[in-house]
Amino acid sequence: MKYLLLIYGNQEKWASIPAETFPVEVAKQEAWNAKYKETGELLGAYGLADVALAKLVRRADGQPAVTDGPYLETKEYIASFYLLDCESQQRAEEIAADMPWTDQDPVELWPVLHESPVNDL
Repeated sequence: MKYLLLIYGNQEKWASIPAETFPVEVAKQEAWNAKYKETGELLGAYGLADVALAKLVRRADGQPAVTDGPYLETKEYIASFYLLDCESQQRAEEIAADMPWTDQDPVELWPVLHESPVNDL
């Protein structure tokens, strides 16, 4: 079964981490990534750019219409996401709880209910 982990953040949160400890925090996350990549349970880890770089894409008259956005009404936005492949939800919960910072901020855990194989696209 596949699971999606979502981490929320914002520039204010990242800026609050002292510069001298920031590399240590990044190393903790990289160690977590390596640990679960080695078990085969982490399929991918993706950090997203700042919300100021995000775009909204629509179609207008058959053509792409790209605008700035999203304009969030919340301070925090999705900062990174991880795709797991685990034997059970309990195992996915254990992996999520092992992520650095879960003692300070929650991690969202979403079961992936459907996957379209690349070969079928």
